[in-house]
Amino acid sequence: MITAFQLAKIIFTGAGALEKVPETIKMQGLKKPLIVTDKGVVKVGLAKKVEDILTAAGIPYALYDETVPNPHEKNAADSYDLYTKEGCDCLIGLGGGSSMDAAKACGILATNGGPLGNFRGMGLLKADLPFYIAIPTTAGTGSESTCAAVITNAQEEHHWKMVILDGRLLPSVAIIDPLLMTGLPPAITASTGMDAMTHAIEAYISIGAMEYSNAMALGAIELIFKYLRRAVGNGNDIEAREKMAYAQTMAGIAFSNGGLGLVHSMAHPLSAFFNFPHGFANAVCLPTVLEYNKIVCREKMATIARLSGLTDLGPYPEDTAIEAVQRLNDDIGIPRTITGVAAQIGATADSKDIEAMSKDALEEVSTITTPRVPSLNDVIGLYNKCW
Repeated sequence: MITAFQLAKIIFTGAGALEKVPETIKMQGLKKPLIVTDKGVVKVGLAKKVEDILTAAGIPYALYDETVPNPHEKNAADSYDLYTKEGCDCLIGLGGGSSMDAAKACGILATNGGPLGNFRGMGLLKADLPFYIAIPTTAGTGSESTCAAVITNAQEEHHWKMVILDGRLLPSVAIIDPLLMTGLPPAITASTGMDAMTHAIEAYISIGAMEYSNAMALGAIELIFKYLRRAVGNGNDIEAREKMAYAQTMAGIAFSNGGLGLVHSMAHPLSAFFNFPHGFANAVCLPTVLEYNKIVCREKMATIARLSGLTDLGPYPEDTAIEAVQRLNDDIGIPRTITGVAAQIGATADSKDIEAMSKDALEEVSTITTPRVPSLNDVIGLYNKCW
């Protein structure tokens, strides 16, 4: 079987990596980036760090800071309008997955036109994005190393997430500096960390998995089991932050090449319908979907159990893997149920939406590579178990 493996052209990782931004722009002969970020990143001063580095290097820039969680098509359109108005010739995505997805969507409009819905699916882009630098400020989404963008269509009464998968979405440069992550609150650290764990586990058990993606996925799983609790418990633990930064990028590379599965297919409707943070949506579904999947991937789940650090795996290590994932969720404060997540974040979740969400989940591109083929009734049942 022939496999393909893709990643960003260059990935700078480590404390102080942010200083690489000016030289990567100048080496390409580019003049003016648009920074796509959100108001939270601006408020805590992380955007200013990038602005100061650009200013010191004599590089003008424009700033778009209106990105929202689970970014909308409007974020793409508005950032592209600013990109054009300001005469920008490259992009910087700064923040979590939402900001980096919004930057990718802006780039799609800049070189491929719209509407974005035309590109929902796999391999539908016709042109490369502008030169794009991805700078994560959370250790979870892996968007700096993936060929995916997820944008919410908010123009209709029924919101749904558009998953765009294309090798052209890979950043030109990824800059992963754990110093940008030290101030993250525990809840965001937990949510984004479990997002990375879900990426790694789903990539490993995906039917699209290969030796390259397996190596990245297993490395990420081991790091997350070892360091996520420490990063949540002490945000200034720079070793834990750096290891989680590596883990999220490794997990992103793994799923970008090996695919995902039903956890993500179920998580996206939870975000579209109830505005759940993506990491929480993944985390609350992960143990239940693993229980559903274990019948077809027992050996791989046994491997996950061995990476968890538990010494007594018992006669059924696949069950121990699920227990280890649930224990990690519990330890870092993620509720066990959808209604529990809704209560914690102040959202409203209505079980009448389960059937509609289940239909959306079956249409998700991630369902293509899930290891066990689900029916509509299966997905409805899984949502109910998570409820």
